[in-house]
Amino acid sequence: MSQIHALAAREAKGPLQPFSYDPGPLGDEQVEIAVAYCGICHSDLSMRNNEWGMTQYPFVPGHEATGKVVAVGPHAKAVSVGQTVGLGWNSGSCMYCKSCMTGNHNMCERLEQTIVGRFGAFATRVRCHWCWATPIPDGVDAAKAGPLLCGGITVFNPLGEMNVRPTDRVGVIGIGGLGHMALQFLNKWGCDVTAFTSNAKKADEARRMGAHHVIDTHSAEELKKAAGSFDFVISTVNADLDWNAYIGALAPKGRLHVVGVAPNPLPVPAFSLLVAQRSVSGSPSGSPAAVARMLEFAARHGVAPVVEEFPMSQANQALAHLEAGKARYRIVLKNDLE
Repeated sequence: MSQIHALAAREAKGPLQPFSYDPGPLGDEQVEIAVAYCGICHSDLSMRNNEWGMTQYPFVPGHEATGKVVAVGPHAKAVSVGQTVGLGWNSGSCMYCKSCMTGNHNMCERLEQTIVGRFGAFATRVRCHWCWATPIPDGVDAAKAGPLLCGGITVFNPLGEMNVRPTDRVGVIGIGGLGHMALQFLNKWGCDVTAFTSNAKKADEARRMGAHHVIDTHSAEELKKAAGSFDFVISTVNADLDWNAYIGALAPKGRLHVVGVAPNPLPVPAFSLLVAQRSVSGSPSGSPAAVARMLEFAARHGVAPVVEEFPMSQANQALAHLEAGKARYRIVLKNDLE
């Protein structure tokens, strides 16, 4: 195989620089994807900066890739050369542990994550196990599909896993890269949807994306009025909040579900859970089957991320745009690497 050309950071918080590597022989069950587009997720930024203490350098970001399959291993299944597929946060699972055998490949004991200990998709090509190369269905724009493969599945997966019903009153905390997709999915799911936002300027946008109501989180009075009213509240933010206020906003048997990585542990008073049988939970991205269902749902209902496009060669400028909080709402890189 010829070399793969990529962009890599050599150190924590370092700029992305041209980087090439020999991927070696293609694995028996692997596929190789020629990357056409790749979204930028906040996790790419966190990994580049080694915020989670597990980054290996040189580090090639990119785990929201779409492109055509250009090679398949002899034992690869379900995808073929020339097919347009997507690759998200996960890129391999053992296929035989209890989690895999029950359809929960995203909880595999030997889970391989696309940018953890391996090179990601800010590159001309990227590899994965065939199971994680998800075909992009008709009705989903491959140029915009990347953010669905990480952020999209992260907010879609809990709808089934946590039995969110179309009759539920649901709140979304944070109208950003994750939250703006959550609003769309929940609206099409049939829920009564409320957006919690600290940015009053986003109120009209939130309504256009599917929110029926908007609550300004700077207003203690508005939060107080919401007490005891939500069946499900999903937090998409990477910030520490007044978690007890949101638990108080839950109806009896309501659930606060976390998908954003808050910097510090959540202080959860036991009494506020016990008195109304409330719960707090979290979840990662979904299994390959869940990703496929999410893409089918998005195609059927016209759910799509709002994106800004940069050339991949300008990935440093795009990361700075994200880090400055200016992204509206996801960034996608169009591959121009050679």
